[in-house]
Amino acid sequence: MKPTLLILAAGIGSRYGGLKQIDPVGPNGETIIDYSVYDAIRAGFGKLVFVIRHDIELAFKASLGKKFEEYLPVEYVYQELEILPPGFTTPPNRKKPWGTGHAVLVAEPAIHEPFAAINADDFYGANSFKILADYLTTARDTQVANYAMVGFVLRNTLSEFGSVARGICQRDSQNFLQHVVELTRIEKDGDRAKYTDDAGQVHPLSGNEVVSMNMWGFSLSIFNHLRRQFVEFLQAHGQEEKSEFFIPTIVNNLITQDQAQVKVLSSKDTWFGVTYQEDRPQVIRGIQHLITQGLYPEKLWDRY
Repeated sequence: MKPTLLILAAGIGSRYGGLKQIDPVGPNGETIIDYSVYDAIRAGFGKLVFVIRHDIELAFKASLGKKFEEYLPVEYVYQELEILPPGFTTPPNRKKPWGTGHAVLVAEPAIHEPFAAINADDFYGANSFKILADYLTTARDTQVANYAMVGFVLRNTLSEFGSVARGICQRDSQNFLQHVVELTRIEKDGDRAKYTDDAGQVHPLSGNEVVSMNMWGFSLSIFNHLRRQFVEFLQAHGQEEKSEFFIPTIVNNLITQDQAQVKVLSSKDTWFGVTYQEDRPQVIRGIQHLITQGLYPEKLWDRY
């Protein structure tokens, strides 16, 4: 059974200042999502599921969705603040989505096979999709769930124009994830990096740390865990306006509770992202360089 690719495209993009999911970065108007889908098809994924919001539905489907329907099945699910378990309500002033864990959870009705979950605004590279697809076609849950994460080198994932959020990962000798911590204010610091904690204290980082860029491989067992942990999250933070239900936190809880093991698949691919508007020219240059190297055609979809 071919795995499914779940693309999380419901983010607001407040730091970017616009709907970055559909902004062109390729020479013929291609978006980062175009390159992700192209790489996923080459890697052996058999279906697409997009997590979007109703307010971007028309623009998203018109510019992207219908195009992909020519190549493989496509489904849409919607991440909205009011999609909550019984007994919970949305705080009156909350505008921020509930986070990446909630985005995966709302996709459950559309997914019936092992799947990868990725961000819409991150360029992961062809090899990243290949190693994850290969894992998903062979991994099976045993007494614990068997999941995977594609890991990238921190210094290769930072923006020149502001802070970013990254999941810092610790691995054992067999490359299984031991712990992941979501740091939300990481910045470049020369050849190294640093992050600022909630108390305003600055901490150094080497830049060599392995980080999660939200490229995960899951079996269907993840949905039971998500439902349970989302209720626990809402009980503790459900009336807060900005707290988020992050995938790295969920995975870390499962590892700590011996309910899952997560294989870290190392990727040497170039990563690009558009956290800020100023990042976009760098992404455009990076993709053009890959085209020059022959890794992508000038007109992406002419090859199919």
